[in-house]
Amino acid sequence: MSGTATAAVPDAATANPSERRRPPRWAFAVAAAVVVCVAGFVAFQMSTLPQHGNSASWVFFAHIRDWIDTNRNSNPLFVFFLNYISNDVGYLMQGLQSVLEALGWPGVLAAAFGFGWVLGGWRLAVTGLVGFVLLGVLDLWTESMDTVALTVAAVLLSLVIGLPLGIWAGRSERVRSAITPVLDVMQIMPAFTYLAPMALVFSIGNPSSTITTMIYAIPVAVRIAALAIRQVPTTAVEASESLGATRWQNLLKVRLPLARRTLALAVNQTIMMALSMVVITALINADGLGKNIVLGLSNSDVGTAFQAGIAVVIVAMLMDRFTRGRAKRTDKHVPASRRAPLWIGALVLTAAGAAYAATLPRSDEFAESWQVSLVQPVNDIVDWIKDVWFPVTNALKNAVSYGMLNPLQDTLTSVPWWLVVALLVGLAWQLASWRAALTTLVCMCGVAALGLWQLGMQTLVTVLIGAILTMVVGIALGIGAGRSNTFEAVLRPILDIAQTMPSFVYLLPALALFGPSRFTAIIASIVYAAPPVVRLVSDGIRGVSPTVVEAARSAGSTRRQLLWKVQMPMARRSLMLAANQGIVMVLAMVVVGGLVGAQGLGYGVVSGFVKPENFGMGVAAGIAIVLLGITLDRITQGAGLHRKEATST
Repeated sequence: MSGTATAAVPDAATANPSERRRPPRWAFAVAAAVVVCVAGFVAFQMSTLPQHGNSASWVFFAHIRDWIDTNRNSNPLFVFFLNYISNDVGYLMQGLQSVLEALGWPGVLAAAFGFGWVLGGWRLAVTGLVGFVLLGVLDLWTESMDTVALTVAAVLLSLVIGLPLGIWAGRSERVRSAITPVLDVMQIMPAFTYLAPMALVFSIGNPSSTITTMIYAIPVAVRIAALAIRQVPTTAVEASESLGATRWQNLLKVRLPLARRTLALAVNQTIMMALSMVVITALINADGLGKNIVLGLSNSDVGTAFQAGIAVVIVAMLMDRFTRGRAKRTDKHVPASRRAPLWIGALVLTAAGAAYAATLPRSDEFAESWQVSLVQPVNDIVDWIKDVWFPVTNALKNAVSYGMLNPLQDTLTSVPWWLVVALLVGLAWQLASWRAALTTLVCMCGVAALGLWQLGMQTLVTVLIGAILTMVVGIALGIGAGRSNTFEAVLRPILDIAQTMPSFVYLLPALALFGPSRFTAIIASIVYAAPPVVRLVSDGIRGVSPTVVEAARSAGSTRRQLLWKVQMPMARRSLMLAANQGIVMVLAMVVVGGLVGAQGLGYGVVSGFVKPENFGMGVAAGIAIVLLGITLDRITQGAGLHRKEATST
């Protein structure tokens, strides 16, 4: 008996030496932080990094701008390549604008009704008709059509490039591995960071806006198209190959038809991404509703920005409904004998509307008797809110600013910069891996080398506070939605609407309540980032095995114990993914908050657009935003993977 007991106990002498001697993970994190601290102290002592008035990187980017301006019409790269691209994209944009102008508002309304019926039935037809009527009623018809033209042009180019590349990546693991890091960086980059290089290379205006929007939307098209091809059942592919189908026949006759529904989703999501970017490109002189929003935000004219924001939401919802309506119908077999009359009827109705528009003196403007202006009423409401709710909103803003933002910002900007880098490196190693720690070291040193450490720390503080508040709100609502079908049904349409709106729109209610400030950007970032956090948390809670839940209940667990001891631990990966997505989206919104008085790198980007002498700083700030985004993404994304590995072990 005693011999059996002795054999059951592991013998330290016979244990695996690598397992006995391997230090804990936190020891590596501490060692990495200490190495960074020692190196920083030896090289820089206890000095901090003041904001540079004219760092070498700013001068370098300013020289690049001057060189491009000087050689734009003489260098072969521009004369025979880039200028042709800009001109061709401009022709595409002008062609779409000409089509919409020729249709006039009667033709567009007729097309919306007719093709809405074809794609989604009478409900979609009525939705399209009412939506476009509202654009005219708001006296924003021309601006809305410019936004539609820009979006459609960018989406067409994104799909022409993105869908074939995504299909290729879906069929080739080597291609997918090669482009995934590029797509990761492109999706981490906030929309603002695309503007400076595109404006530099292609100048400002509609062509530059279209190209910028195309590049911003391509990653979504590529990823979803690749997913669509990979999700095709292997049995169907193998069956076609056994019948002698070639690779092209396999693709055209099997993979693409079976992936049609997911490919339609790729089109839908590409449109949503493009529309959110088109509004922001108003900063590089693009036509459309974005100009009205930027003008309103710049002048603190909430009414003007709000009215244009409503139009943007309407355009977004119409495009979303039309593409989703088509996606829902892809699985339904409709005989050709029924499809043809519907399409012909839609074309005839559109032609009739265009013919009627030709008889009008101004077919691009609704009758004045139909138009309604919300500018003054909204500004009156904003003034009332400021007068009545100012003590509450100001107290809340001051509490967060003086209780959280300012102390943390003072700490990060007053201590030696290498100490902050060491802290982040150690955190990255502990939560993620040594690769994430190395990435963090390189990125944060890059921010310091760009001469933007102070602005970078201001942005980091705002992002951290915004992310914490977003996770509090998102986890609370996500748990409620994950545990209650009724609450989830009530919350779902709100989340759908919130995820449809472009980022600019979120600034409007925050600006009305709190005025221009950093806190305004934080509130807008919470509203912008909370919906995906809520969805991920809810999916994680609902994804817990029902068998495990029933076992816990049969063991006498209360609802509180079930949540904290079973559902939350088992949904840990979803929670970490929610944190990752929340931080990245908060960063994107905080940067946009530079338009409403938020400090940090967003202010640097905006300043680079507004003041030509600050162009170098604007480009450097855009690069610093990317570096900061990569750092936060790698730490949180790696934390999720590390936790998964630890759980499986």
